[in-house]
Parts: sequence; C-alpha cells; structure tokens
Amino acid sequence: MKIAFYDTKPYDQIWFKPLSEEYGYKIHFFEHKLNEDTAVLSKGYDAVCVFVNDQVDEKVIRILHQNKVELLALRCAGYNNVDFKAAYEKIHVVRVPSYSPESVAEHAAALLLSVNRKTHRAYVRTRDNNFNINGLMGIDLRNKTAGIIGTGKIGRIFMEILAGFGMRVVAYDPYPAEGEGITYLPLEELFQVSDVISLHCPLTADTHYMINSGSIHKMKDGVIIINTSRGALIDTAALLDGLKSKKVGAAGLDVYEEEGDYFFEDLSNEIIADDDLAILLSLPNVLVTSHQAFFTREAMQAIAMTTMENLYAFKSGGELVNEICYQCSKQGDCPKKKGQKSCFEVKR
Repeated sequence: MKIAFYDTKPYDQIWFKPLSEEYGYKIHFFEHKLNEDTAVLSKGYDAVCVFVNDQVDEKVIRILHQNKVELLALRCAGYNNVDFKAAYEKIHVVRVPSYSPESVAEHAAALLLSVNRKTHRAYVRTRDNNFNINGLMGIDLRNKTAGIIGTGKIGRIFMEILAGFGMRVVAYDPYPAEGEGITYLPLEELFQVSDVISLHCPLTADTHYMINSGSIHKMKDGVIIINTSRGALIDTAALLDGLKSKKVGAAGLDVYEEEGDYFFEDLSNEIIADDDLAILLSLPNVLVTSHQAFFTREAMQAIAMTTMENLYAFKSGGELVNEICYQCSKQGDCPKKKGQKSCFEVKR
C-alpha cells in the first residue's frame, strides 16, 4: 500500500516511519499542504493522509479521485476541512476520533493559568533581570465560575481539572452527556454567569463564530476566554474589540481562524501579514500557542497507531470503524448498521 502524507514535519516521521515499516506500507512524506496545486502529487498512491490545515475541497477531491486515491486518512479528530458531500461514493474518509483528550484539556488549563497569572510575561521580564511584578496581578480561580462549551471527552476532563481548582463548573452542549452529574445551562445564561469560558466543541455551521460581538456583550466584564478547539469558533474582530474595551480580560488561544499559513511554521524572520494575528500577538493579556494542545508523546503515539489501524482495515477489507460519511450524517441511515463494513463502495 502506497500512502502520500501531506503537511508533514520531522516529528511525523519519528512516529509514522517505524509503523509503516512494521505494516509494510510505502509512505512518502510531503512537506507541502494538500490543496488544489499539490493534489497532483497523489498520483500513484492508494491513500492520502492529511492534517488539520490541509484543504480537501471539491476540486481536491476530484483530483484525488482521478488519481485513483481510494482513502483519505485524517491524522486528527477534526474534519471541518473536508468536503464530505464531494467525497461521497468517491473516496472513503477516516479519522482519529480520540487520541489523548488529556493532552488538550491540560493545555487548556495551562493557557488559563498563564493568562490569569501572567506567567508568560513574567518569564520574559525575569530573563531581562526585571523583577517588577507591576501589571502581573491575576485573580483567584477558586469559587469562580467556569463555563464549558462542549462536553465531549476533552471538555469533561477539563471540567475535572477546574473542579480540582475549586471552581464552580457549568456547561452547554446541545447533546448533553447523560449521567455525568454536569450542570447544564442555556448558552446565553452560561455567557452571563461565567468568569472563564472555554471552548471544546467542533466547528460546524451552528458553532461558526459562536463567540461574536453579541455573545461577548452578554459576558461578564473581564471574562477570560480559552480556545483549544477550532479558530473559527471565535470572530477575531469581535474578540479584538472585546479585548480593547476590556470587556474581555484575557484570552488563551491555541487556534486561530486563519492559522493555515502560519501555525506549525517557523516565520521568525518574516513579518506577519495578517493584521489581526499580529495585534493578538502584541497584546499583553493574550497568549497564542501554535495549535500544540494535542502535542504530547502519548497523543502522537495514539494518532499514529489509530491512523495505521484505519489504513490496515481498509487494505484488508475490515470494518472502517472510524469512517465519517456525508450520507450517514444527513440521513442517519448508515449502511454499516446493516452489517456492511463501510458506508459505500468507491465508484470509478
């Protein structure tokens, strides 16, 4: 089996290369992101493996299908960058639904602690022998209210961490986790009562820009916003207005809505052309990390193993347990529930 890996970094090879040899796969690691221009590189490969900022739109799907690619393997959980309608009956799509929810939840906690107690600013000061603590005051988290949007595995683990801090934790999710003892509130009420708001939901048409000027207006003065999910959950212009007016006290962001040209790259010798991102990076009450919340040893090992298992299931004709499909999500009538191993047969 020949697999084209797009948007790869040295750490991808560290985890995937030994497993590819074990499984007997031939992998080519491309540094380029998958897009309309680079999709031609997939010719001669059975499968393509992509990451969060690869663009798999209708044009790319068409090229992959023409090149006889049968499987698109996402080495991530999110899939908002894939046009599933275009892929249906052309290319199977599988993902890694869970790798290490602890890694993302713990990074969210790190962002919260940092922007609250300004440890990122203190680090820079003390390296310059500046031991002045003026401007570094935070708040006690104990007895404050944290609002968690999205109560999947990551959201629930983050709630456990915050409960350990002695915070009151409330949540919003259109699909509540039953029997978990979670206090759910309507979204508008969560905005009103929360001192900290953390996003742990997927990016969909319903959640796009859920943090906007209207929702920020409903929040407490000085609210802290944390986002380790997807950048476009937040309207960046509205967030900047909230930060400038001090309605938003601080923000910890591991994702950004236009991150594709910047995150995971070394641009230390470049000028950031994105004005909104440049402003966010300059603000003292904002901490931006480069989509690294997932990046632990345990998570990378799990991502590599599940991706290889997805590839093996496809090659061996096994059940594609991690397949995602446009038709099933629209109609709820999944053929796999009727005993089939995949959602459809690829049509040539």
